[in-house]
Amino acid sequence: MSSSSDRPVAGRSTELRHGARDTIPLLLGAAPFGLIFGALASSSPLGMAGALAMSALVFAGSAQFIALSLLGTGASGLVVVFTTLVVNLRHLLYAASLQPQMARLPQRWRVLLAFWLTDETYATVYHRYAQDDGAPFKHWYTAGSGAAMYLNWLGWTALGAWLGTANPALTHLGLEFALVATFVGIVVPLLRQQPSMAVALTAAVVAVAARDLPYKLGLMLAACAGVAVGVWMDGRRGPGLEGDAR
Repeated sequence: MSSSSDRPVAGRSTELRHGARDTIPLLLGAAPFGLIFGALASSSPLGMAGALAMSALVFAGSAQFIALSLLGTGASGLVVVFTTLVVNLRHLLYAASLQPQMARLPQRWRVLLAFWLTDETYATVYHRYAQDDGAPFKHWYTAGSGAAMYLNWLGWTALGAWLGTANPALTHLGLEFALVATFVGIVVPLLRQQPSMAVALTAAVVAVAARDLPYKLGLMLAACAGVAVGVWMDGRRGPGLEGDAR
């Protein structure tokens, strides 16, 4: 864990820039998904305008793909909303872990950062909040990461929608592997202690075992199992090591 002397206190603009800068590797990983979604959506009844509107208002990659699939089968709006809600339940876990840092922010900040909270942004800001440097503007770091991901997603959706009309084979190039590789690169450096390895192993086993559940419920079960193991192991370590878990 970083100490207060490792990093000078940064101002708002510096935190904003650093948040965007540290998210760059994840921007590249998300790009293929934006391309594929834009291409698929532009060839669906949504069209290019609908694809851009969904990315702008929903901003949730997995949920958007599933919603697009359900809309293509003629599912009702209620089914689409409920299914995407289930898919995004993992964000409750993200928000709960960040709540101590966000609780004192004005509501306008909490609403904005909640909307911009994605897998990629959470993975980025987790490291920043773990640094015990007393910086007062870490929420600006989160905003920088979230804004970068948001604009990145909109841009690649637009490009994918445009390219998809000219090259329908774009969705069959296997580009989605880039995001998998990116998240592997995020997780592996965190596996430095036994509790972290136990959490990752538990989540991986449950995710594989429950991979056939509908609506990606296996991911939620894997996350809950990982959290349960993490809480249990943290309790075994005792309060004396509380500082190491931050």
